[in-house]
Amino acid sequence: MGTRENRYHKFLDPVALSKLGGLELVARLVVEGFISGLHRSPYQGYSVEFAEHRQYMPGDEIKHIDWKVYGKSDRFYIKKFEEETNLKAYILLDTSGSMGYGSGDLSKLEYGCYLAASLSYLMLRQRDYVGLALFDGAIIRYIPPRGESSHLHLITTALEEASPGGETSIGEAIQELARRIVRRGLIILISDLLDEPQRVIRGLKLLRHSKHEVIVFHVMDRSELTFPFEGSVMFRDLETGERLNTDAGSLRSEYLREVKGFLESYKKGCGASSVDYVLMDTHTPFDYALSAYLSRRAGSI
Repeated sequence: MGTRENRYHKFLDPVALSKLGGLELVARLVVEGFISGLHRSPYQGYSVEFAEHRQYMPGDEIKHIDWKVYGKSDRFYIKKFEEETNLKAYILLDTSGSMGYGSGDLSKLEYGCYLAASLSYLMLRQRDYVGLALFDGAIIRYIPPRGESSHLHLITTALEEASPGGETSIGEAIQELARRIVRRGLIILISDLLDEPQRVIRGLKLLRHSKHEVIVFHVMDRSELTFPFEGSVMFRDLETGERLNTDAGSLRSEYLREVKGFLESYKKGCGASSVDYVLMDTHTPFDYALSAYLSRRAGSI
């Protein structure tokens, strides 16, 4: 029998979970399994935060008097609170044509949908607000943030209906989302980032300039990272339809070098902009994503 940790990671395995049922069920199983592996629950309520005391003034409500302070000082002091609204998070999911690629049981889009559903459920359990935006060349579906537990069903339904679309424009989608957001929040981008890195980074900088917290989950298929192809292969661009017949072996070294540079450009660009960057292939257990989110959340409150 394996260790508890090994069983736990198997429970969060994307392929195994994808065979269990709908997105809402999977999201609940992922989060509950993740929480069971923690030593301390991350769930906290964020309604009001104590700020300071001030001396009682005529007209102040008696219920706000701090009687413990009165017992020590024989003076009336009021507990002063500052309202702290719940976090508003926006999940921006890439549904462009390239996200439809998958060399195994799950496409990048399917993986991204499970990831988005799991993060949504976790945030709702934390009493945060969460919204969803699906995009390819532009935002094609937008669900504003809400905090009710029933909101998960609306989000998972939209994710289940998502399908790979056309060409992507991540920078445009980011700018469009930024125009919809009234106050600062947390933006979670889930994408294969197959766009011009500099344009994407500019969009992320725009979000950071507006004081948003940003985390990027860079979802890649394992074959895109390792290039396991042999012999004569026909490659087809899922967004443009362009085809290329070539010998895979002759391309491997150059391809892997280009991919390394591609990933490094995003890692460095995000780091320079104080954006959390998490590379995930479609075999990565979901607990990595949940841990990354909670780490980011802990740093933003």
